Amino acid sequence: MTSAPMLVDGTRKAEILETAATMFATRGVRTSLQEIADAAGILPGSLYHHFASKDAIIVELIERYQADLDLIARRALDETGRLQPSRDRIVALATAIAECAVRHRAALLLTFYEPPAGASDEFVRLARRTPSAVGNAMFEMLRIARTTGEIRTDADLRLLADRITQAMLHIGIGVSHQTPGGEQVPGLRCSILLDGLAVRTPADATLNRSRSMRAADDVIASWSEREHPAGGGDRAELLRVARAEFARRGYDATTVRDIAAAAGLSTGAVYRLIRSKGELLVAIMRAYAASVNEGWDRVLRAKSSAVERLDALMWFNINVLDRFAEEYKIQSALLSQSPPSNPNLGMSFSTQLRRLRSVLAEGLRKGELHVEKAPADMRARSVFAVVWTPENIVRGEGTRGALAFGRETVLRGVAKRR
Repeated sequence: MTSAPMLVDGTRKAEILETAATMFATRGVRTSLQEIADAAGILPGSLYHHFASKDAIIVELIERYQADLDLIARRALDETGRLQPSRDRIVALATAIAECAVRHRAALLLTFYEPPAGASDEFVRLARRTPSAVGNAMFEMLRIARTTGEIRTDADLRLLADRITQAMLHIGIGVSHQTPGGEQVPGLRCSILLDGLAVRTPADATLNRSRSMRAADDVIASWSEREHPAGGGDRAELLRVARAEFARRGYDATTVRDIAAAAGLSTGAVYRLIRSKGELLVAIMRAYAASVNEGWDRVLRAKSSAVERLDALMWFNINVLDRFAEEYKIQSALLSQSPPSNPNLGMSFSTQLRRLRSVLAEGLRKGELHVEKAPADMRARSVFAVVWTPENIVRGEGTRGALAFGRETVLRGVAKRR
């Protein structure tokens, strides 16, 4: 007779978690318990019957996500003895990681930034935990593929495993899975990194001398010639601090009070320098957006082959991330919203996507590129994602090393060509 209430309690707890996940995925970590209770159709007192605090909900969401990732890793390793082509196992694991990221999108986004001030020790510990189990499983899949001759012997498997794993997890951060044909994105991204986009890849020396590469270098060089957009004085210092806080905490989770404390100012002093948090964001990101848009425009307009333009785009993006790491992280968060809820920053994602579609169509028509069959928009979204190199690879390998790795994956592919 005692099992029925337990079942009801278990069902209610699961409902609260699902409601909280939806709220955190759309409103961020500052979602209140009152808002979660209202959305779940219960009183806050009933919510406390299941969870002692908001952090307790967050901890359980992250634990479920990380346990799911660990289970995916174990299953992948358990199935390595099956008679299945190594490539299929790689794609299957990559797809499972992407599906997990989408399924646990709230937890993924909650671990994308540093936990807010006052977060519990358990929240902080879990947020800092890296998904090493799936990374190691991906490495093992790639190692087997190399022993069977499906992957080139000179491929850096550790770096490649990390690259594929991150590419799959980022599907959960973005919104491509919400668009028609989104289920093809994991396979497309994996295929690009394994097979490369170029039918015939020019030598590095040829790529380095292309007009598109010169265009990218010209824009990169111009950054050091320009006066910092923030100018000088107290406002410049405020923008510097706000940029760091937005990148560290996330725009939605950062308050003007947080920025004031980090800058050593009173909240009133901040409002004397800037009218709102939104105005701060625009002031920080406007010059960055202009620099990125200019680089993309000049690289993609250059009279070069499609392969050369994609190569130069990778190089330009690597330097953007090296120079503007904080702005890039803020931009990544803005692209995770659909539709974006933040002020218009002049970010031309739709324009960039349209131009990338055009380059891909031209490259396919001329026989320079090969991409798995998929809607043009999905192809462009997948290529857009892989021409941005993860920050840890840029930091670890350096800009030139990151470009070399990008050429070996995105352009040439690590799979042996037949």
